[in-house]
Amino acid sequence: MLFNSLDFAIFLPVVFVIYWLLPAKEIKKQNLFLVLASYTFYGWWDWRFLSLIFFSTVVDYSIGVGLSKQNDPNIRKGLLWLSIGVNLGFLGFFKYYNFFLDNFITAFSFFGMTMDTRALSIILPVGISFYTFQTLSYTIDVYRRKLSPTRDFLAFSAFVCFFPQLVAGPIERATHLLPQFLTRRTFNYPQAVDGLRQILWGLFKKIVIADNAAIVANEIFNNSDSYSGSTLLIGAVFFTFQIYGDFSGYSDVAIGTSRLFGFDLKQNFAFPYFSRDVAEFWRRWHISLSTWFRDYVYIPLGGSRVGTWKKIRNTFVIFIVSGFWHGANWTFIIWGGLNAIYFLPLLLRNKNRVHTDTVAAGKYFPALRECFAMLSTFGLTVLAWIFFRAENLSHAVDYLKTLFSESLFTVPYFAGGKEAVTTLLFILLFLLIEWLGRTQKYAIERLPGAWNRPARWIFYYLVALSIYWFGGEQQTFIYFQF
Repeated sequence: MLFNSLDFAIFLPVVFVIYWLLPAKEIKKQNLFLVLASYTFYGWWDWRFLSLIFFSTVVDYSIGVGLSKQNDPNIRKGLLWLSIGVNLGFLGFFKYYNFFLDNFITAFSFFGMTMDTRALSIILPVGISFYTFQTLSYTIDVYRRKLSPTRDFLAFSAFVCFFPQLVAGPIERATHLLPQFLTRRTFNYPQAVDGLRQILWGLFKKIVIADNAAIVANEIFNNSDSYSGSTLLIGAVFFTFQIYGDFSGYSDVAIGTSRLFGFDLKQNFAFPYFSRDVAEFWRRWHISLSTWFRDYVYIPLGGSRVGTWKKIRNTFVIFIVSGFWHGANWTFIIWGGLNAIYFLPLLLRNKNRVHTDTVAAGKYFPALRECFAMLSTFGLTVLAWIFFRAENLSHAVDYLKTLFSESLFTVPYFAGGKEAVTTLLFILLFLLIEWLGRTQKYAIERLPGAWNRPARWIFYYLVALSIYWFGGEQQTFIYFQF
């Protein structure tokens, strides 16, 4: 079920009304209803994969209970590795089986050996990378004694399958979200209004920005051998806004929807394209995944409090693993490695935490130096996104060759150029609103707050009308494939 679909437009209000009709003191009934609603939401794609979610839920719940009863370090470690093995085993099979098989066959071919091994037609369960990491955070934190395991199976099930963030995050930590399923929830009107406002903005980012930018990006990337370098630059820039509008739009709808039900999810994007260096970009992009790898991979490896070579190793590990998390393709691994190369000079010079504040805080306009820093970071990000979007490595290399050829200085031309101008105007308007709201959790959280009531409603209606009139062709959320 897509957030930008008629199905969800019917599903959400029905679930909302029934949920709040349940007595607030009956937490178990509310949790049971959320589990049933979430399984319905997920089963809308393919009901067969509900068994995977249920199995992961049972395994990690049981391991959490088992960890609470054990003080023997070897047994505790064994239970932890059982959880890791089961969760990553499922993820590896469904997501990476054919990737490893193909590369295994290719490696043997270098030695003149031919292997008659057939790939399997494996369907990737939607959201498996997200809920796998979410349940893993629970068992790891219980193992580390940072979290007391719950005995409430319904609450834990709701934590695992909570439908707003089930298929594309944010990846919530059990320490933050699970206690919310164990406490009483009452309807909060201001919180619900804020949730609706964030849903509206998320749908604008997805339907008006991302879906329209996708038309241009798809046309250029799918026919890149027919276009000039200048046109390919446009394609890369439009994809840059497509993926941001698509993924951050999903996160906004997920967070806003959660607020309708009395839940608070963590911010997943913090205006990353206004970053002044790559380190700041990664503190602001897909925050829930970046911090997950930081806490469960980078820091256990020693983080940055080790020698120089281990710092380099740890940096490449976290970025390459992050790239591989996104998909079974060498393009994602190169994308991760490229970001590691961007990040390393900052880390080695202890400049990776220089920009932890908001750019041009308290000002309407950034300084010239800040403008240059933002444009430089944006340019590096655009180049990296080419690998992310390309079908394979050869496609990415050919794309870059043409991009940096003499044709970069020619007049761009491509099918749908006139429509692209309209999309570009919306992108510029979008950037202006994001810039004005860059100190908030999402761009229009408090932006209309200083206006009178008629002005606020006019603004909301204009956003809603733009979604209706200027929405592009419906596109599946990019991160559903991860």
